[in-house]
Amino acid sequence: MTFHKEGYTSLAICILIIFVVNAFIQFYMPQAHAFKWIIYILSFALFAFVIQFFRNPSVSVAANDKLVLSPADGKVESIEEVTEAEFTKAKSIRISIRLSPLNARVTRNPISGVVKYFKFQPKSGTEREYTTVAIQNGSGATVVVQQTSGAPIENLVSTVKQDDAVTQGQPFGFVKFGNHVAIFLPAGTKIHVEPGEAVQAGVAVLATLKP
Repeated sequence: MTFHKEGYTSLAICILIIFVVNAFIQFYMPQAHAFKWIIYILSFALFAFVIQFFRNPSVSVAANDKLVLSPADGKVESIEEVTEAEFTKAKSIRISIRLSPLNARVTRNPISGVVKYFKFQPKSGTEREYTTVAIQNGSGATVVVQQTSGAPIENLVSTVKQDDAVTQGQPFGFVKFGNHVAIFLPAGTKIHVEPGEAVQAGVAVLATLKP
């Protein structure tokens, strides 16, 4: 496991806050031993939270063109038949994954292939910030992944662009403070997960694509 580069600024701010607060307490309240220990514990908890929030777990993937891996850590919130309205315009199965603050925030390619479509939609009015990535494998099957922000600030990161060749299980983005990732699969895809099930990015098998 490594620390994701998207967390460098947050880690630096965290360390600065801890240093300033602890230096202030040490200088102005040297005899408040109990209070200082409370601050020490809270400082450690804050530091540990930032480290785990921006962690980048190591994942070993044996690429398989038939399988669709989870693009995110979290819990399957829902599985439903919908029409994917942005790229394929076709009937699809949408698997929605909810991320908690304790989940790793790295998003990974669910399949290997070529990025046929990429869109970053910044926050506008009541519209949330989101990114959409459509990947087509060598057999012509297309999988669409959408990251959605849960915060009023820009916080979604994508490292791919249209026409990029991508490998299953490799990182393609980071959800700093977002809380939702959805994956759209072709209609008729065999699903292997259920609502409420915990999944891990690049590890959990969500589905098997039709031949």
